[in-house]
Amino acid sequence: MSVITGISRAVWLFVPLGIVFLATCPAAADIAQAAYQRCGTGPRVNCVVDGDTLWNNGVKIRIADIDTPEISQPHCAAEKALGERATVRLMDLVNAGSFDILAWKNRDKDRNGRKLRVLVRDGRSIGDILVSEGLARTWTGKREPWC
Repeated sequence: MSVITGISRAVWLFVPLGIVFLATCPAAADIAQAAYQRCGTGPRVNCVVDGDTLWNNGVKIRIADIDTPEISQPHCAAEKALGERATVRLMDLVNAGSFDILAWKNRDKDRNGRKLRVLVRDGRSIGDILVSEGLARTWTGKREPWC
C-alpha cells in the first residue's frame, strides 16, 4: 500500500463519520434545515406563526431584525392582508434551503419569552429580504402602526 492510497482510505473513512457527527452534534442545531409549515393547533416543532415568528426544533423564535404586520390581532384589513403575505413569504424563504440562526446583539429573549434571533442565508438576513420586498420593516426598537 502506498502512502497516497493509505491517505485516500483514511479520508474516505473519516468523511462519512464527520457527516454523521455534524448531523447529531448539538452545535449543528444553529443551522436550520427542517421543513416548515404554517403552525396549527398541534405540537409546534418546525412551523411559521407569522411573518416574524417561527418555531425551530420546538423553540419559539422572534426574528429580531424585523417587524411584520400582525395577523392574530390586526388593527385593519390592510395589516391582516400584508401580514398574511409576510407569513407565506417567510415560509417560502425558510423552506428554500438551510440557514443560520444567529444570536441578537445583547438580548437572548423578548418580553414574551421568545428567543431573539436573526436568520441568515448566504450572508444575507432573511429579514432583510422581507424588508426589501415591502413585507416587513427593519426593527427600530418599537412597533409602528401598519394602518
